Amino acid sequence: MEHNLSLISTIAAAFSAALILGFIAERLKLPALVGYLIAGIIIGPASPGFVADMHIASQLSEIGVMLLMFGVGLHFSLNDLLSVRRIAVPGAVVQMGLATALGMLMAWSWGWPLGSGLIFGLSLSCASTVVLLKALESRRALSTMNGRIAVGWLVVEDLATVMVLVLLPPLAGVLGSTSADLTVTKSLWVTIGQTLLQVSAFIVLMLVVGRRVLPWLLWQVARTGSRELFTLSVIASAIGIAYGASELFSVSFALGAFFAGMVMRESKLSQRAAEDSLPLRDAFSVLFFVSVGMLFEPGILIKLPLHVLGVVAIIILGKSFAAAALVIAFRYPLSTALTVAASLAQIGEFSFILAGLGLSLGLLPTEGMSLILASALISIALNPFLFATIEPFRQWALKHSELARVLEQRQDPYAELPMSTERKYLEGQVVLVGCGRVGRRIAKALSERGIPYVIAEQNRELVEDLRKQGLAAVSGDAADPVVLVQAHIAKAAMLVIATPDSLNVRQMADTARTLNPNIEIVVRTHNEDESLLLRNERIGTVFYGEEELANGMVSHVLARFNSQSPT
Repeated sequence: MEHNLSLISTIAAAFSAALILGFIAERLKLPALVGYLIAGIIIGPASPGFVADMHIASQLSEIGVMLLMFGVGLHFSLNDLLSVRRIAVPGAVVQMGLATALGMLMAWSWGWPLGSGLIFGLSLSCASTVVLLKALESRRALSTMNGRIAVGWLVVEDLATVMVLVLLPPLAGVLGSTSADLTVTKSLWVTIGQTLLQVSAFIVLMLVVGRRVLPWLLWQVARTGSRELFTLSVIASAIGIAYGASELFSVSFALGAFFAGMVMRESKLSQRAAEDSLPLRDAFSVLFFVSVGMLFEPGILIKLPLHVLGVVAIIILGKSFAAAALVIAFRYPLSTALTVAASLAQIGEFSFILAGLGLSLGLLPTEGMSLILASALISIALNPFLFATIEPFRQWALKHSELARVLEQRQDPYAELPMSTERKYLEGQVVLVGCGRVGRRIAKALSERGIPYVIAEQNRELVEDLRKQGLAAVSGDAADPVVLVQAHIAKAAMLVIATPDSLNVRQMADTARTLNPNIEIVVRTHNEDESLLLRNERIGTVFYGEEELANGMVSHVLARFNSQSPT
């Protein structure tokens, strides 16, 4: 009996090479991601010796993209997406337009036709959500406000790219050497209408039906007590919905899996679902980066070095500068601008899909695909280093640049309490950092008992909404001493840190105790090791978990004020 071992040999070679080179990269103080990309080059067609099956590797990487996007959905609710819509939607659209224009300008300088330049520019405009997730997860910044803005921004880019992928075939004649006739125009408008209806139908189906069915299904499987069935139900939901979305609604695998995770987040078992799917997500994400390396042709670096350098400059410098300028224009702090800029300084899976479609339609020359792959490899490899330089660059800029200091201290009407704020919010109040699910529960309990509090929240739009509700709130990152000063921390009775951003807890606590040595501090954390470390450092009263920490923090805060009559 003849056996075809292409699948086994591809997986074995990819995992083995990635393990060895990833380990070497880590020992050399480089991101393991660099090792995975080099592993792909070694087992790809550009290197002598064993060559893995490119078709199989590509499909395995698609599974990795699905599972990663499913994991993002499990941590990124619809409310999170809507909370950043005012910056993510216009920011992503304008940034994609600017990046596309830069790509078209460069292609024009090479003598490419308009259609080729458009496909090339669009391929450079969309960043890889997979690469961003790995960068944010490694820095435990996925749940922070900056992380939510960056992910929301890229989700909007993905939605826009899906529209482009659907519209390209009917537009091929217009973008080529011939003019569009009435039939093409009619076909184009019909396609646009069909696309909008299909995407809208999928979103409505997931948000109306999926939000009820998936959590219920997960709970029914969990009641069987079988861990294997529970894990299977999670993986089947992620991949099954992603495939169904693609086949029935022409939605990409990645976006289908993202919405599957987002609606499953409504279940109380979402955290367990995320933990059980994590090993598979990690394994298949490795295959994604290996498959990217397999597509790389080193010869392009020798044949067209200046072209490659120019494309990389657009991705890392052009897109980043445009994104940072847009974020600052929306009056967000410098740290948010730098995070979004670093997030967009790479290209990935959608760029390959766009370029491949352009190639098949005869709109993109072969060297265009090679340039995109080369620049993707270089930008992905450099992206972790860009993230690592965010805080050092911010500190250097604040120290040496008057402009940076002005941007950091921008005139934001929501960055300080109004002059009409009542005195009870300025003395003896609770300063509540973060107004997410846990923060809202604490705020509700405080309001019901008449205990005054001031909310410090990074999301400027959320602060605007809170002000309209008559609540005392200031906009900004509470790790910045200025924000805590504006919340009148010096005369506050308690600091409650309800944000999952554990990276800046110590800085918040140090600032609070410097300005108010007797202040009581209450902290939340999702990480057991982090909770033990914070307790050993005597940061304050630490709560771990979600339901437990919400109930515990509410009880602790109320007990502190139990002896005080409502003001």
